[in-house]
Amino acid sequence: MTPLPRTVAATAALVCAAAGTAAGPAPAPAAAGTSASATLPDRVMAGYLHTSFANGSGWVDLADVPDEWDIIHLAFAEPTSPTSGRLEFSLCPRQECPGVPDKAEFISQIRDAQARGKKVVLSVGGARGQVSLETTAARDAFAESASAIIDEYGLDGLDVDFEGHSLYLDDGDTDFRSPTTPVIVNLIDALRALSDRYGPDFVLTMAPETFFVQLGYAHYGSGPWGGADPRAGAYLPVIHALRDRLTLLHVQHYNSGPIVGLDDRYHTMGSADFHVAMADMVLQGFPVAGDASRVFPPLDPGQVAIGLPASPLAGNGHTSAPEVQAAWDCLTTGAHCPDYAPRGTYPGLRGLMSWSINWDRYNSDEFATEHGAHIGS
Repeated sequence: MTPLPRTVAATAALVCAAAGTAAGPAPAPAAAGTSASATLPDRVMAGYLHTSFANGSGWVDLADVPDEWDIIHLAFAEPTSPTSGRLEFSLCPRQECPGVPDKAEFISQIRDAQARGKKVVLSVGGARGQVSLETTAARDAFAESASAIIDEYGLDGLDVDFEGHSLYLDDGDTDFRSPTTPVIVNLIDALRALSDRYGPDFVLTMAPETFFVQLGYAHYGSGPWGGADPRAGAYLPVIHALRDRLTLLHVQHYNSGPIVGLDDRYHTMGSADFHVAMADMVLQGFPVAGDASRVFPPLDPGQVAIGLPASPLAGNGHTSAPEVQAAWDCLTTGAHCPDYAPRGTYPGLRGLMSWSINWDRYNSDEFATEHGAHIGS
């Protein structure tokens, strides 16, 4: 991979070019089907590997990651401050993670995983890593520092795991197709710049919560009269703007309140019903905030995975293996459907994501073993 320029000025020119501003015209978007998803198996398992902290589940070497995992998200790179845009990534301190390798050995493990066909990507954000790109300077710092980490460790791409208050919509920003809020526009431009620099093999994944995606069916931003949560549906413009470069969207079907599905009923996490209803929304598309003139188009099934906790200790909304597999079968074959009837059948559904590989190892690799075999990863 060719590294991005190491100066903010050069990075700014790159980002402006990607955005089509005065620095030059925007590059032609990648052709459909040329994203990094083409280099991955037809079915994938994506899992987060705790690399900067222990989180109670213990350190797991890359060498010990079970073979079922196709995409390994290194969690997490975090900003130096919420609005700086400048990312830092470091391995878990040895006193917190006994057995953590030194940096050179860790990079060697990355190379070995890649040689086995795995994609190893940098995950940015997480529950503690708020990233608000409020200015173009923060945008440029984000692109520059992300590329520096990717190059230093020889990684395959970037995962956007923005939570909390990282993304929101300003009052008056009501159309996901043409966003105006700086934190949204700057993120889109930075991700385009990275994708353009690294080319079609760049892995770009996103792990939003349902609040930022599916909730957009009922509410978008602060609403027509103001006063609502401005974060509602705030990932939609980012997903839409980057759908030609997106490898995988794996919405977190956990840590979620009840969400209204396409049947206009509430669905609650932890069941096959919830997973089918939430996946069906991004696979079918939906009118944003009920506006038939502003329909979020469906994603290709090959760009969609279902995000799940690996075990009851990993997060709220854990779903038993039989329920997960019933949801998978319903979506891909039409069999074993719960109360919610999906609007279509999606044999090309790409796979499953889990938080996390560490928690799954702690739970005797149940998630990898049970689901890898079932979906054919």
